[in-house]
Amino acid sequence: MKILISGLCGRMGREVAALCEAGVRGATLVCGVDSAAVGAECVPCAASFETADPMDADCIIDFSHHSLTHDLLTFAKKHRLPLVLATTGHTQAETEEIEAAAAEIPLFWAANFSLGVALLIELAQKAAKTMPEAEIEIVEKHHSGKIDAPSGTALAIAEAIREVRPQATLLCGRSGQGKRPHDEIGIHAVRMGGIVGEHEVLLSTPSQTITLKHEAHSRALFAEGALAAADYLIGRPAGLYGMKDLLRT
Repeated sequence: MKILISGLCGRMGREVAALCEAGVRGATLVCGVDSAAVGAECVPCAASFETADPMDADCIIDFSHHSLTHDLLTFAKKHRLPLVLATTGHTQAETEEIEAAAAEIPLFWAANFSLGVALLIELAQKAAKTMPEAEIEIVEKHHSGKIDAPSGTALAIAEAIREVRPQATLLCGRSGQGKRPHDEIGIHAVRMGGIVGEHEVLLSTPSQTITLKHEAHSRALFAEGALAAADYLIGRPAGLYGMKDLLRT
């Protein structure tokens, strides 16, 4: 499969490029788009989607910035290219535009492209349903340079739990005095050092505690997941796909 990387010169773009160079999943890198447009001498790299040539790409993998959502979607729709959207932090308006674009092109969107995290989310949801009496807390840890808190993955875990516990409410951080409500899902964000990413879900009753944890050792795992998503997406009809779809193939 032939890949166009949006955000080619960024940290994650370079991770995907390295996997393409190694031929992971039969992928090859044909071109890129990046506002820096430097450090990508191996393939043509445009500074914007207005000047980009899709070459003969089969799929776009985006690891850029959510502010480019409109231009990215316009380009993907114009050239009828499947899109793996690995950027986070989208506004409500951008989210609506993404959902609308999925009516025209196959679009794979996830808060986290780790297959292990996808399994963690499914296990957390199943545990929450199986143990309705358990109280739930989510702790996520990332490097000090991460801008958003809580992480998109922590919120995705919480929302998956709320599918089986619709009465649950979210609390980001905890302070002050007062008894913890039973239906509360606490989310706690830690920012320090160079932690790639850790997500821990604790489910506890008076008699027992279950701890589910995923720890990322290298950012390469997100690039691996994005390539797996691209491999899954190519040839699919228009629609919005996610990690659940990939896990069930």
